[in-house]
Amino acid sequence: MKHDNIIEFSVWGERALFSDPLTTAAAGRATLPVPTYEALKGIISSVYWKPTLIWIVDKVRVMNQIRSEAESVVLRRYRSQSCELAVNTYLCDVRYHVQAHFIWNENRPEFKCDRCEEMHYSRAKRMLSRGGARQAFLGTRDCPCYVAPCRFSVEHGYYDDTDLDIGIIHHGFTYPDEAYNARTRCALSERLFHCRMEKGIIEFPPPWQCIHRHIGDRQAKEWNTLALV
Repeated sequence: MKHDNIIEFSVWGERALFSDPLTTAAAGRATLPVPTYEALKGIISSVYWKPTLIWIVDKVRVMNQIRSEAESVVLRRYRSQSCELAVNTYLCDVRYHVQAHFIWNENRPEFKCDRCEEMHYSRAKRMLSRGGARQAFLGTRDCPCYVAPCRFSVEHGYYDDTDLDIGIIHHGFTYPDEAYNARTRCALSERLFHCRMEKGIIEFPPPWQCIHRHIGDRQAKEWNTLALV
């Protein structure tokens, strides 16, 4: 890479739900207080996605106060045709500033001829100015959001003078087609990291520096099933 290829954008919505898919209870979902790396990567992929590149989320800035609300939902059991009442906990009135960059996907050598930094960077900036190529969501499909370009550190944020240790939380999943090194190339794994918010900013470690929890093996064809859990 000759350039940093950094993009900065604001994302906001009426509510959000960020959770660990592997530990979420079936009878209800509870959100984490801050967005996960995987959720932010999904938002960027909704703005601009190509198999040639992989988006790396560098950091996120929490702009609004962290507030949550509970909502009752009715779940239908398809086998028994019965209904069950569940409670989901959402974050409400959220807004974040995100900084990210892209790297080449080394697992797809067939796209080497498409590796033009200037072209992909200009396309990503243009799609970002238009609000993205597809509808983006804050964690789940019932939490739509909006995106727009911004300056990461210009506006005042609610937690600019606050430090918070959130603990070990879900970072994302490493899939075989986006493995970052030989250790994770043949397996599906969940990534965890120690989340700390300093002056309202959370800096994400790159995926290859996270704690990896092995949950599948591509050769045994287990990862494809576990990816749907």
